[in-house]
Amino acid sequence: MYFRRSFLFSLIAIFCLSTAFFSGFFVHAYYESARDFPVLRQAYRILKNHSLEDLPPPPAIEYGMIRGMLEAYGDPNSTFLEPVQQMLQTDSLQGSVGGIGVELRRDSEGNTIISPFPDGPAAQAGIQEGDRLVRVGNVNVTPETPMETIQEALRGPEGQSAWLEVLRPPDYVKIEVEIRRENIPLPSTTWYVASKDTRVGVIKISLIASSTPEEVKTAVDDLRKQGVSFFVLDLRDNGGGLLTSGVDTARLFLQDGVVLQQQYRTQKVETFSVEHPGPLVDLPVAVLVNEGTASAAEIVAGSLQSHGRAALIGSPTYGKDSIQLVFDLQDGSSLHVTAARWWLPNRETPLTGTGLQPDFLVSQGATSMDLALTTAIQVLLSPE
Repeated sequence: MYFRRSFLFSLIAIFCLSTAFFSGFFVHAYYESARDFPVLRQAYRILKNHSLEDLPPPPAIEYGMIRGMLEAYGDPNSTFLEPVQQMLQTDSLQGSVGGIGVELRRDSEGNTIISPFPDGPAAQAGIQEGDRLVRVGNVNVTPETPMETIQEALRGPEGQSAWLEVLRPPDYVKIEVEIRRENIPLPSTTWYVASKDTRVGVIKISLIASSTPEEVKTAVDDLRKQGVSFFVLDLRDNGGGLLTSGVDTARLFLQDGVVLQQQYRTQKVETFSVEHPGPLVDLPVAVLVNEGTASAAEIVAGSLQSHGRAALIGSPTYGKDSIQLVFDLQDGSSLHVTAARWWLPNRETPLTGTGLQPDFLVSQGATSMDLALTTAIQVLLSPE
């Protein structure tokens, strides 16, 4: 009996001490925050107490403060994404999403028009090309509804249903459809045989995602079956993505050597090398770039150029050699903070400010002809 009572008192004492400790910790953190930003707190109180109009909801105030903080920090690559934006970016980088298999576009009047993927869940449920989307679940879809909001409503866990209301042309009859979500691939890579010369295949990479290296290998295999012997890697307007996937994509084409090096603050330099010859090491290839080619896409293009593996054709690239760590915040938003730099070992000058310089500088101009692709085909097919 004495032991039980002593044990109980001990537990109570530990609980009290723990409560006091954590209470003190959080109170201390609160007052530390207050001391760090006294003017901000004062300004917020003034705005709250004296403004004519009601303040926006707390998330909007917080998001504005975060964006202001990043603006003051002055690094254009340190960014903040709201929950919906973060979800869409994560889905794209992972290469798949729980969804219904559709593409969305706006018509000239701002209406949201659906294009279902062939044999996808939406097509199987009866959605047709050109249907006008007017409701997803509880979300009314109008010309003013942000596309991100619509995409968020369409996506969800695999196996759960999405309820759609569409207007079908030409009479715009209202139709309600239940569609069970499935795992939908979001490919980063598309490919086709060049119309100017069927010996050449074009592999367009729009984003460097986790699935990109495998998609590139699939593209090469398919194009080879169609009789293609020469390849153009189109990285124009590719804003980057995952650094490791960029390294792995470059490794596909390289025999050996260093792909890139990177360094975080106070850390040692880390080197990414080719561990064994890539499966596409003998593939005749040229690379298309422009001012929209950035970050991980520049890793692919720059590695192939610096190893003498492929010529770059087009215009100078964006020039982004920084690495961002992504911190998920408690409401689903995220803070992307520049934490490291990377560089190509064979490059003497930093990428920032200059970008990669093409081996063949091509200005597109106003012509409808794809001059960069035409040049790439000529470079690939010309005798050495």
